[in-house]
Amino acid sequence: MTAKFLLTRLGQMLLTLLGVTFLTFSLTFLAPGDPVDAILETGDTIVSQETIEQTRHELGLDLPFHEQYIRWLNGVLHGDMGKSYSAKIPVVDKLAQALPGTLVLAGTALVMMLVISVPCGILAAVYRNRWPDYLIRGITFLGVSMPSFWVGLILLFVFGLKLGLFPIAGGEVTPDRMVLPALTIAILLSSKYTRQVRTAILEELGQDYVVGARARGLSTQRILWRHVLPNACLPLITLLGLAVGWLLGGVAVIEIVFSWPGMGRLAVRAIEMRDYPLLEGFVLWIAVLYMLVNFIVDISYTYLDPRLKKGAKA
Repeated sequence: MTAKFLLTRLGQMLLTLLGVTFLTFSLTFLAPGDPVDAILETGDTIVSQETIEQTRHELGLDLPFHEQYIRWLNGVLHGDMGKSYSAKIPVVDKLAQALPGTLVLAGTALVMMLVISVPCGILAAVYRNRWPDYLIRGITFLGVSMPSFWVGLILLFVFGLKLGLFPIAGGEVTPDRMVLPALTIAILLSSKYTRQVRTAILEELGQDYVVGARARGLSTQRILWRHVLPNACLPLITLLGLAVGWLLGGVAVIEIVFSWPGMGRLAVRAIEMRDYPLLEGFVLWIAVLYMLVNFIVDISYTYLDPRLKKGAKA
């Protein structure tokens, strides 16, 4: 991997971030409604126009669009994303409060997904067009077809309400409250990832080197574990990276269903409260996260694929 490659990717990431922040800021600026109304809303109390104008001036909302954007961007470059309108604390602190819940949920769901999808995908590929393959494909078809919120509600009803094995309410990050939301996400992801694992394995099994290995008398198990799986992992790394980015971004629907204190639930709350600094900080976090994941995937490709490794050195 050369310095030119790193500089090129860094430049692309900076331009993408600039575009994302500009688009997000533009959408929040053009959004209907006034965030000052949400800030000063206090039941039936009537707020004077003078107070509204003073609050808008204090928040800088009376400035033109370009001045607001430059002011916000300058703050971001200095590590300041502004202050949350609803929580009255810095956006960075608010995001940091929600991050641990999302990390724990995402990590648990990812492990569950890999434990389910990789063995099932390999089994379906090895027994192609036989009953194990048909069974796994049928189950994954159902998993992909079912809405995630519906699966979450069913799990809550069966294992929480009827069997009483897990709590059905609360917003704390504890192991017993984590099982059902993580399982819901794992069911959704593993249904997709199992099919992708199956496709990748089948594609490698049809390659000439597999035919040659069988002709030399190598066992199917040795061919699968020593040759097929390492090559099949390359396209799956990209898909896994996208799944990681999606998970760490916060699965809003699942977090709302299970009252889980994570990034997705925080973003939905920010939209409801017109908390634009918090929403802009969340989008920036998602953009940075996805680009970092893609960058790590690109780096892993150059080390796992000898052809790309030689090209990077050339």
